[in-house]
Amino acid sequence: MAHLTLESIAAYEPTEVTDQPHDAAVVAPVIERAGEHHLLFTKRADHLGEHPGQMSFPGGGAERQDGTILETALRESYEEIGLETSEVTIVGQLDDIRTVTEYAVTPFVARVPDRVYDPDEREVAEVVVLPVAALLDPTNYEYDRRDHPYYGEIVIHYFHVNGYTVWGATGRILVQLLELATAFEPPERVDRSPY
Repeated sequence: MAHLTLESIAAYEPTEVTDQPHDAAVVAPVIERAGEHHLLFTKRADHLGEHPGQMSFPGGGAERQDGTILETALRESYEEIGLETSEVTIVGQLDDIRTVTEYAVTPFVARVPDRVYDPDEREVAEVVVLPVAALLDPTNYEYDRRDHPYYGEIVIHYFHVNGYTVWGATGRILVQLLELATAFEPPERVDRSPY
């Protein structure tokens, strides 16, 4: 049985990033299916200018009308997959991360219903639900070290499940979620903070 200890996420005090020119937010949706936890991802449309075809959590950039960064996450999730705010139970918040596109991204972990979602085909090619058990399987995980011109050596995480690969910013968010809520540990302790 693969379960997330959501209480650990609820109790977590996240770190904010305030030095980026743009703000964004995502929802990491937790679904209970057949007695086990799953996570919902979106596969970004191939024609998008930024991160085409990549696996993401629903979300996007802040807009002027958003009162809070949580409102950004909820608005974008509704626009991308039809997730109604009334269906969302926020569990907690993870550390903000910086992206190569100069965004500070705030991730919220939330319980959502197990139902068919309606992706906006202009942004989302597919809604993908992956079992936490498979994300935790060490044979599905790998990492790579790269040199970044600004941050120095960085670690890229890859989760290969059911023909999909979660990596990049979403991979970094996923690593923290799994570290907080399961016994997951990367092969070595790695510093996620700068990049």
